[in-house]
Amino acid sequence: MAGKFTVPDGWVLQAYQYALDPTQAQTAVLESHAGGARFAYNTMLRAVKANLAQRDAERSYGIADADLTPTLSWSFQALRSDFNKRKHTVAVRDDGTPWWGENSKEAYANAVKNLSLALKNWSDSRKGVRKGPRMGFPSFKSKRSTRAFAFTTGAIRIESDRHHVTLPRVGTLRVHESTRKLARRLEAGSARVLKATVRFERGHWLVSFTCVVERAAKRPAHIKRVASVVGVDLGAKDLLVAATPDGREILRVRAPKELKSTSRKLRALQRKAARQHGSWDAVVETRREPSNAWLRTQQTISAQHTRVSNLRRDRLHKLTTQLTQSFEVIGTETLAVKNMMAKGGSRKRGLNRSIADAGLGEFSRQLDYKTAWYSSQRVQADRWYPSSKTCSGCGAVKAKLPLSVRLYVCEHENCGLVIDRDLNAAVNLARMARAEQSACFDNGGADRKTTASAALVAVKPESSDGSASPQGEAA
Repeated sequence: MAGKFTVPDGWVLQAYQYALDPTQAQTAVLESHAGGARFAYNTMLRAVKANLAQRDAERSYGIADADLTPTLSWSFQALRSDFNKRKHTVAVRDDGTPWWGENSKEAYANAVKNLSLALKNWSDSRKGVRKGPRMGFPSFKSKRSTRAFAFTTGAIRIESDRHHVTLPRVGTLRVHESTRKLARRLEAGSARVLKATVRFERGHWLVSFTCVVERAAKRPAHIKRVASVVGVDLGAKDLLVAATPDGREILRVRAPKELKSTSRKLRALQRKAARQHGSWDAVVETRREPSNAWLRTQQTISAQHTRVSNLRRDRLHKLTTQLTQSFEVIGTETLAVKNMMAKGGSRKRGLNRSIADAGLGEFSRQLDYKTAWYSSQRVQADRWYPSSKTCSGCGAVKAKLPLSVRLYVCEHENCGLVIDRDLNAAVNLARMARAEQSACFDNGGADRKTTASAALVAVKPESSDGSASPQGEAA
């Protein structure tokens, strides 16, 4: 399994995703596998919940812990063995043939593995062992949940014609785009497929190959470094402003706002769907068979969302690749995007939508792994580092700087600097990154990804009520 595989030095984990073009018969097979994976997940989750409920009931009668019903193990091996015993007694057709035999065993095994991981995350979160947000107890997957399943063994192949892939029990399927990049790596022995995941997303079946790939940490030879150190300020109005420590702006990208640009058409389509015979009868509050016109409208809505998602993904990949190939050291903020969108209600609904449309979290994720790919370094400022409130001329820090103020004016009597707010923040981040890089060299080296607040003293920004703000700055 991929979880037991140790990535060798000089190799990285990388995924290649392709859109499938299955026939009608192959679509039915894909649907069957997705339904089987959902059934395996729900079957074992129901067994775990029944076991926990039984033990709780026995405790309520005063039974000692040693005499309680044995705990159902949550390990992958135990859950898979238990499912293999249960599958013979459930979901049998009228002709007496169990339908589970029509699908690959890998679809069931990987679904059970996902449940085992979800239960472990919940348990670790309750004990305080797991970092990050608190995890809830796993819930059942409905037919409206994302249809997905995975393979880790069997006939997983990229065909030589570069336009077909082969999956266990599913067979050979055509893909929309060429698979030559992955195929060449596989033929050269510089890549190995660990896992194939199939999912239905926004009207299309997609297959993702998780591979271990030999990749040297260097930038392409034809790409020249623009500058050694750069600071990058992210925001919802200007998506990205990059500047050097000496105050020179070298890149500014306006936020494209892909979702906002198509929102008018989406609203019209949603109003059209509301007038049609949909899948829900609001009068009697029951489900019903939708009309063909309503289904066509839903497909158009899905296509619009797919286009927005593809545009955003393409934009983020191009920007992060450009940054990591062009600069040696990149200083960035540490933004708590989820916290930034958590408060404010309808008062800041438009801002929340713009932050989500910008894709700041995905930008940060891509920047992390691409710096390792192209031999560059990312230096992240501390969460409380006041990059926007600090004067890049004299170092004075403002007590407050509302988001509506787009021009930074230093009030210090010996300075009086007037500068664009985002450019000021980018210059401060560049100087912070340069100072951290110097400190790293003085100490004999450090991790490639660094969290720092070395250039200026980090002061926790305060909210209007005087309490410390729980989020970073975003101009």
